[in-house]
Amino acid sequence: MPLKRFTLFHLFVAGTALLLSAFSPTGNAHAKSLTFSIFFPPTHDQAVAAMNFAQEVEKRTDGRIVITAFPGGTLTKAPQVYDGVITGISDLGNSCFAYTRGRFPVTAALDLPMGYPNGKVATAVADKFAKTSGAEELKDVKVLYVHAHGPGLLHTKKPVRSLEDLKGMKIRATGLSAKVVEALGAVPVAMPQGDTYEALQKGVVEGTFAPIETLKGWKQAEVIKYTTECYDIGYTTAMFVVMNLGQWNSLTEADRKILEEIAAEYAAIHGETWDRADQEGKEFTLSLGNELIPLSAEESARWRQAVEPVINDYISNTPNGAEYVQQIRTLITEASK
Repeated sequence: MPLKRFTLFHLFVAGTALLLSAFSPTGNAHAKSLTFSIFFPPTHDQAVAAMNFAQEVEKRTDGRIVITAFPGGTLTKAPQVYDGVITGISDLGNSCFAYTRGRFPVTAALDLPMGYPNGKVATAVADKFAKTSGAEELKDVKVLYVHAHGPGLLHTKKPVRSLEDLKGMKIRATGLSAKVVEALGAVPVAMPQGDTYEALQKGVVEGTFAPIETLKGWKQAEVIKYTTECYDIGYTTAMFVVMNLGQWNSLTEADRKILEEIAAEYAAIHGETWDRADQEGKEFTLSLGNELIPLSAEESARWRQAVEPVINDYISNTPNGAEYVQQIRTLITEASK
């Protein structure tokens, strides 16, 4: 639901941001002060990348724009970030399209199990697709950039070596990945990443579909034991960095150009960060004695066949769905060269 009013906390945050701008390293007391809601925890590599983006904006605008970041969902929780930007609770926001399932039917195509090879490719595809085919449904904000994680894999508390092992298990998922879970014979449980560690720890869910970086970035390797390497159905989750349209329009043409230049650079940086984090997540889970389970070619084919109806269902129920799916497949091929 859209957020409709400011709370005392939000007014405090806005006042704090104004105060901080007065002490900008550039010494510009007349800087335009903006707030940035980030759903990742502050130590997560993607939060660091987003905060570095904010610092780069201040640097390259010579302090005319000062962005104060609020990571960890402290300003708006992950599912409320987008509406928070529209209503002005924050001026910029970073979260996942999938956390408001059904709101972004075009952009949702990015989250289909298309077999993304890595975060660099997924990010290049997501950024271009969202700004072209998804532009109409995102017109109430300024899309600065979109990034997307590497292939989503299955991480569980007990080993899953076949579809039969997965049947009936409660698996955490978001957006279209919930349909992937269902197609594979498991029971999807919708929740954002921030709630997943405790849910796994308490047995609310028995596993999670996510990029392997979450095993370190969100410490989930501590509460799972196995990762099933189902790369052939690797999905992604597209994540936006958007800006309040009124704030964007209030900037000078020169500063808007600078922001767009930095945004293009940071989309690529986020993609590279995803791939580095995936490698670190793999190393971290192995260091805890957890097991990586590869699927045979035969079993991988079974998994691909099982999720094909998810793609077909999207095509059947979304106007121009076949066109969007084909566009993404083409973009994956081009970005993989």
